[in-house]
Amino acid sequence: MAFKPLHDRVLVKRVQSDEKTKGGLIIPDTAKEKPAEGEIVAVGEGARKDSGELIAMSVKAGDRVLFGKWSGTEVTLDGQELLIMKESDILGIIA
Repeated sequence: MAFKPLHDRVLVKRVQSDEKTKGGLIIPDTAKEKPAEGEIVAVGEGARKDSGELIAMSVKAGDRVLFGKWSGTEVTLDGQELLIMKESDILGIIA
């Protein structure tokens, strides 16, 4: 299924976090926090000003980004857990 976000929304796939601590202890799934890092899968066309002019998106598909802990709406597409969020929920791009 193809999915295209509308306006200034982006589709993000979470990046899996490490399963071990630096000391080598294995972290069980029940103790893990959901990572606040992900990869952009798809982007909308951008927001519009009151004049109708399009504001281009600052991110593109393939960018690795950081976002807030409670950002976005979780959805499942083709059996894959993804997030839909506004571009403003993204804190920054990881270079």
